Amino acid sequence: MNAPTIRPSTPADLESIRQVHLHAFPESENERVARLALELCAETGTRPTVSLLAEQEGKVVGHVVFSPVTLTGAEEVSCYTLAPLGVMPDMQKRGIGTGLVKAGLKQLENDGVQLVFVYGDPAYYGRFGFSQELARTYVPPYPLSLPFGWQALAFSDPGSMAHPIHMRLADALSHPDLW
Repeated sequence: MNAPTIRPSTPADLESIRQVHLHAFPESENERVARLALELCAETGTRPTVSLLAEQEGKVVGHVVFSPVTLTGAEEVSCYTLAPLGVMPDMQKRGIGTGLVKAGLKQLENDGVQLVFVYGDPAYYGRFGFSQELARTYVPPYPLSLPFGWQALAFSDPGSMAHPIHMRLADALSHPDLW
């Protein structure tokens, strides 16, 4: 089996994106995550959302979204957050999620993004350079149910800022039940 192809998603991919997240997440949260992915793909703003697909033999097998973040008092700092990431269950443990994350991070770094945030498993995201330590001074919009999962990755020094730094996320991520 060849390595998957990673490409930007298009509006024609929305049903495939929905199916990836419906299958990748437990039934207790899959509808919510699928809806979140689609809402993030539809977000419009001054900075684009980055939505990437992994395709294997013409079938969409994975999806990731990186959406813009605004830091209060430091609006000039370019930041994104990674969420959600999903891979079809029969394709997991094959490096597809890793490939999606790496491709997205490379694109963001090439675009001059300074910081990327994620709320997830430190053992998984730590492999990409995400750090709980770096994330401590950045306050997400809602209290975290699992604070150890809040992490950040810096491509470049965002400069000195007053701490703590509050943030505003894409509208689709601005719901307390996600945190």
